[in-house]
Amino acid sequence: MSLFQAILIGIMSCTAASTIACLGTTVGNYTLNRPLVASLFVGLILGDVQGCILIGIPMQVMWIALVTPGGTVASDLRAVSYIGIPLAMIAVKSLGLDPASPAGIGLATSFGSMVGTLGTVLFYGTATINLAWQHIGWKAVEEGNFHKLYFVDMGLPWISHIICSFIPTVVMCLYGQDAVEAIKTYLPMDGIAMQTLFTVGALLPSVGVAILLKQVVNDVMDFIPFFLGFALAAGLGLNLIGAAIVGGMFAIINYKIQMLRIEAKKAAASGVTSYDDDDEEDI
Repeated sequence: MSLFQAILIGIMSCTAASTIACLGTTVGNYTLNRPLVASLFVGLILGDVQGCILIGIPMQVMWIALVTPGGTVASDLRAVSYIGIPLAMIAVKSLGLDPASPAGIGLATSFGSMVGTLGTVLFYGTATINLAWQHIGWKAVEEGNFHKLYFVDMGLPWISHIICSFIPTVVMCLYGQDAVEAIKTYLPMDGIAMQTLFTVGALLPSVGVAILLKQVVNDVMDFIPFFLGFALAAGLGLNLIGAAIVGGMFAIINYKIQMLRIEAKKAAASGVTSYDDDDEEDI
């Protein structure tokens, strides 16, 4: 990987930071930070979009339900997306693996898990440095210098992200290949360590699916629409776009049904009835 490519990935890592006020959490943490989205940009930078997306898919499944309640994170998605994906891509190519193979998927998810856990240090480091900017902001409020808050909100946080995001990303992307080569040399593909790594990594996406189910399933009947998507994909051969369109149609139908129920409750509460013989004949 060239220095220019590493710098571009470092810039993307900063841009995806959720605390940049000009982009906000929705665009940053919940869009650009996600491995599936980040894999597109990393692929464009590295010149292998398909390979990077194939690596980003299992990472996305693994962390599909990851949220940051109260600033608490189990894994830093910036590190997963903009350090884990490039390093996993280097490792897959170096070992001669197919990114879509079970071994490639296992290696990708293992890299994502390791780097994401280490990335929490960078996440909390960013938050800690930002505390200094908050004190500057409070002082500006006390002095009535409200225009200074724009600089505190949109300017100073970049220093935090350059220190804890840009620099580590560039360094690890540049010199991570040496670590990958060391792994390749001292841990052979047919060894117990690598086979264990591949096996555990291949199982990690199930953790993401389990977390997602824990959030969306409140009743046994909730499993039916969840597994319907898998049935449609297997039976009709739908890709992600096709499945999203079908899911969107069901979402619209459910929305209209819920709105009709709300309107019926409002009408019942106000004592208004809309009984009509013609309606009964139509039914």
